[in-house]
Amino acid sequence: MRIPVLKGVIDRRVLANWRCDPEVVAPLLPPPFRPKLAGGYAVAGVCLIRLKALRPKWGNTLPGFVGVSSENAAHRIAVEWAEPGPDGGLVTREGVYIPRRDSASRFNTLVGGRLFPGVHHLARFDVREEADRLHIAVESEDGVTRLLIDARVAQSLPSSSVFPDLPTASAFFRGGACGYSPGRAAGELQGLELRTLRWDVEPLAVEQVRSTFFDDPARFPPGSATFDCALLMRGVEHEWHEREAPGAVAAAAACAS
Repeated sequence: MRIPVLKGVIDRRVLANWRCDPEVVAPLLPPPFRPKLAGGYAVAGVCLIRLKALRPKWGNTLPGFVGVSSENAAHRIAVEWAEPGPDGGLVTREGVYIPRRDSASRFNTLVGGRLFPGVHHLARFDVREEADRLHIAVESEDGVTRLLIDARVAQSLPSSSVFPDLPTASAFFRGGACGYSPGRAAGELQGLELRTLRWDVEPLAVEQVRSTFFDDPARFPPGSATFDCALLMRGVEHEWHEREAPGAVAAAAACAS
């Protein structure tokens, strides 16, 4: 799979985050990933993103309305892994593992995992937004994903957050630019890197949040996943770049040595 560089606008992006027991999260990750920690916790969550005017970068001459627009949700876990560095030693990389993607776009569900990295599942999105408030509810057609968040723009993170301040949280999530998702073939990982032309986040005060992913006691035993914080981004120009999966990078380096 080779896709062109895609560009567009992140009209709205919410990062809703849970702090989790690393020993519970680790079995959810395929090799070579391990949980990336903050304050001793693994950090997982859901990215709720509305994309606008998404089109190939070489289509700069096309008006923005020609591009694809869609509402999407990605469950993500902050991860690290080791891979060979330029000097022959191991270097630590970071990103996110995305076990599940949902989209309101039938186009995304058709091309996801085929022409575009990451399998997408069709879902219904109920979105209501004002200048300082938002409501997002997601329900997938297969019944696996059900998510609800009601929030308002705030001045600071909750005092209970694992992150001591907004700059620390911003830097942590900025490091998760490379996301890796299961492909359609067993054991396949497909990578995608988000490059933003600017990076500004606002804290959200969350009034209500529910998630079938994090509320599932079979996946997260009681007390092993606690809602931590949410961040908001709006009106961000960006690009998507395809990336090799970490295993492929390691295998290529081994063959070259």
